[in-house]
Amino acid sequence: MPDNKETPAPPPPNEHIGGDVSADVQRVALVSTSPSTRSIVRVVVVVLLLLAVKDILVLIVTSLTYLLFMVVLAVLFAYLINPLVKTIHRPFAQGRFAGAMPRPVAIALAFLLVLGVLVLAVVLLSPQISEQAKDFVTNIPSYTTYLQSGINDFNRRLDRMRVSDSLQTQINERINNMLDSAGSGVTAFLSGAAIFAVTYLPWLLLVPILSFFFLKDAQFFRLGLLRMFPVGEWRTRMDSVLADVNETLTAYTRAQLISCLLVAIICTIGFYLLGNNYALLLGVLAGAFEFVPIIGPLSLAVIAITVASFESGMQAAFTALFLAVLRVVQDYVFYPRIVRDGIHLHPLAVILSVLAGEQVAGIPGVFLAIPLVALGTVLHKHFLEHTDSRGIITNLLEENQKTDEIPG
Repeated sequence: MPDNKETPAPPPPNEHIGGDVSADVQRVALVSTSPSTRSIVRVVVVVLLLLAVKDILVLIVTSLTYLLFMVVLAVLFAYLINPLVKTIHRPFAQGRFAGAMPRPVAIALAFLLVLGVLVLAVVLLSPQISEQAKDFVTNIPSYTTYLQSGINDFNRRLDRMRVSDSLQTQINERINNMLDSAGSGVTAFLSGAAIFAVTYLPWLLLVPILSFFFLKDAQFFRLGLLRMFPVGEWRTRMDSVLADVNETLTAYTRAQLISCLLVAIICTIGFYLLGNNYALLLGVLAGAFEFVPIIGPLSLAVIAITVASFESGMQAAFTALFLAVLRVVQDYVFYPRIVRDGIHLHPLAVILSVLAGEQVAGIPGVFLAIPLVALGTVLHKHFLEHTDSRGIITNLLEENQKTDEIPG
């Protein structure tokens, strides 16, 4: 039988061809999660421009790496010595003795005081450090013999366990590869640091001179930079940026100095208690290597554990445990309290920054990575505050309200 139900009539052909489709397009275009074609093109153009200038920027940065490194060291040294300069100059800044000591004289006295402390430390510590270094060099042949005998004892144990010769060969190859990798890594780091220090020592001598001028004319540089911006919101924002940069660099410099001294003292005491024959030498190395993020402490750990293993396996295990506990306490207890609110970087960001800096510029890149990334976060924060946006990519993708409106 034929179906008596009425079939719905198809929509008029002009309903989806005429004016209703513009309303659908308007509704889609006004959805906040759907960026317009103009926004997408803008992002693509920006990305292409960045890729176009990438090689030029990399060439410029790598060519000026050591100059930037010297300038950054001078700035950090200026921040390091600035509290001492303020302490010396404060009694002569106001009161009846106002003007009796100009600021350049206070800076010179601070430099002389720091130099005197360094010379005194070298005079007091260098005899013991040089004696321990000579003992270590003298004992290197016996350490090599001890290491070889340890490997032979390990092979004899494998023979008692009836391990096949092929497996023993593979195990020995793995052990030798691990020792070679650890030794070559530490040697490369030490030789790179030594070559860098010797090659660029004349440049490093300029660091105190640059620091003197940074301290002497800091206010002049600040005012000169502020005058480059128009009076009003721009100048106020730039003043706020400079204040945050000053706070960040001050916190970073203070944290690095205190961390180096703290780690040197703790490691020296700890190595003495563990019975290490080179406690002072390793403690001074620990303090110096602490200034190099991640790579420095890792190199120190390899050296200290290797030296301890020459005494006994138990001492090596206790040394490794001591350094591991110290690293956790330093990174998650001491350092956050020292740096306070000056630097807002996640530990993962610190690790990636250091690795990227080493890949781009070697040892100078390791030093420059964290300060540059910290300054980048400061600039990014002020950019978001100034533009009242939720992020750079979001700001590029979002359209203004006027451009979002489509005329009917």
